[in-house]
Amino acid sequence: MSDKGIRPRRVAELVQAEISRLLISEFQDPASGFLTVTRVEMTADLRTARVSLSVFGTDNPRTVLDRVEKATGYLRRALASRIKLKYNPELFFALDPGPDHQERIDKLIEETKKHGG
Repeated sequence: MSDKGIRPRRVAELVQAEISRLLISEFQDPASGFLTVTRVEMTADLRTARVSLSVFGTDNPRTVLDRVEKATGYLRRALASRIKLKYNPELFFALDPGPDHQERIDKLIEETKKHGG
């Protein structure tokens, strides 16, 4: 694989670790559920990071996402102070549909087992 593929992946891993730490220290509380960074994808120029989040233990994960999105400026500044990059990436947050989908599948399997299917 060329350096163009390796560097964005390595930076994405670093950004994921730091954003995870920031979110745990700033946004983690019992009322908002359990917040996890499931994936970070960097553009090849390292100027944009798409951050996928999972929220467990709350009925409305969108409210947690809204809180995180409102704090994007703060998160970018904190990230810049922790990671020394040529460009401080612009952050875009989205809910990861994977865990919700998996949870629905698990519930359907349990219901099938209960009903003798």
